[in-house]
Amino acid sequence: MPTLDPNLYTVAWIAPLEIEVQAAKHMLDKVHTGGFPVGPGGDYLFHAGEIHGHNVVIATFAAGQRYGTSSVTSLVIHVKNFFPNLWFGLLVGVAAGLPNLSCSPARDIRLGDVIIAYSPPSGDHPAIIPNGLGKQKGDGGFELLCNGHSLPHTERIVGSAIGKIKAERQETQVILGYYMDIPETATEFPDPGQENDVLYLFGENIPVPRQRRPDAERTRVWYGSIGSGDQLLKSSRERDELRDKYNVIGLEMEAAGVMNEIPVGNIRRVCDYGDERKNKDWQPYAAAMAAAFAKAVLSEINPKSAIRSPGVKTGMLLYRR
Repeated sequence: MPTLDPNLYTVAWIAPLEIEVQAAKHMLDKVHTGGFPVGPGGDYLFHAGEIHGHNVVIATFAAGQRYGTSSVTSLVIHVKNFFPNLWFGLLVGVAAGLPNLSCSPARDIRLGDVIIAYSPPSGDHPAIIPNGLGKQKGDGGFELLCNGHSLPHTERIVGSAIGKIKAERQETQVILGYYMDIPETATEFPDPGQENDVLYLFGENIPVPRQRRPDAERTRVWYGSIGSGDQLLKSSRERDELRDKYNVIGLEMEAAGVMNEIPVGNIRRVCDYGDERKNKDWQPYAAAMAAAFAKAVLSEINPKSAIRSPGVKTGMLLYRR
């Protein structure tokens, strides 16, 4: 089996779930066959390939590894140490979406929509809110660490690419285009259908009536703060409390364990509403569409390649933009 050189990879794609790894692999323009050298302390194996000229390594949990922020921290520390020429990272996968139909305009987030961790130019709201990091207060409340602003920003080039996609307002067409590029033989990523997207409000047993979207507007992209912590939320009451207190558009379980090691662009697709009806039915489709948006981000960034130059000793690298 050919040996791959860790020095040549500049983008880390973090995909914690197996279905997220499969979606990421379908976005590769070229698969790099072979494996990276493994020695003592080599706890993880990686998938590798090329997307729009970027050499990308796909990293995921080991089988049976506990899910959550501490596990993903262990993973990304290894990634950072193993790939010395990383430029930036992307954290790509599924999340709970937090609709708010009472605000103006209504935040009608639906299953299958993409949510992007995004801090506005005003800086009023952080992109990632570590909702599990902080201290309990005497009155029973909870105070976020540094008011939720404890995590560093991603590389500016990633934020710039996301901002460009946002400004062009062509997200749906771009995402669907990459999703449609998945081979028909890959049957694990079907669209469950809008008729199976049902939202219940806290305390209500009747679904919220929502008008069906036109097929051309099937997917929408939402930008805002995303909460990150170890708690797997399955409560509509707690969901709404977190949404209203921190103005978050989604909840996930990895970014708080990633950002202090590798500042990543956090790209998510809504697979549930974080309530008592949470299930995995929408995870495959959501994973595929999140991966499609991540590929769109890479398409906006000119690759920075670590290349060997003729006459240069093995191990020495030159950089090319």
